[in-house]
Amino acid sequence: MQYSLLWILKVKILRIKDNKVVEAEIINGYKLELPDIHKGWRFDFSKHSKDNNTSTYALVIKSDPTTIQGCLIYKMREEIEPYMAYIEIAPQNKGNEKEFENVAGCLIAYACRLSFILGKEHYKGWLAFDVLEEKEEDKIKLMTLYSKKYKAHRFGESTMLIKPEDGEKLIEKFLENNLDIK
Repeated sequence: MQYSLLWILKVKILRIKDNKVVEAEIINGYKLELPDIHKGWRFDFSKHSKDNNTSTYALVIKSDPTTIQGCLIYKMREEIEPYMAYIEIAPQNKGNEKEFENVAGCLIAYACRLSFILGKEHYKGWLAFDVLEEKEEDKIKLMTLYSKKYKAHRFGESTMLIKPEDGEKLIEKFLENNLDIK
């Protein structure tokens, strides 16, 4: 079962070179040519988007809807637990020479929004995801980033959770009031 709730959600991201806010959209990825490892991405979104109970979303610039700036695969585990299965920003948005900022924040906030809409019972509003890196130091670095930037909490060896109250703050910052994202 696919959990597609929207076709387009308008957001804004920050273009680094001129510090300008740019209009972007989170769109359903089912009609897109999704990124994969052959295009410089870490994850094969075209393959993983075919998994059961998943929905794929891409963040694109409104003026260039064919270039994916970030991608998200959202899943409902056991049809009650919201789970961010895969998230990645595009290669051009990594490192010191990145083009855009706040791509991951918008996608994580959207996953949080889905957790309120689709989560059932005591899972409503909670967002779970795993940080799986080959090197332990990379895992710790990434978990620290998720903790500091997105208020995620470590649960067990590799699982992280975003609490409902922190998810609401992310939604407000990145989806609802993101006119001033600097």
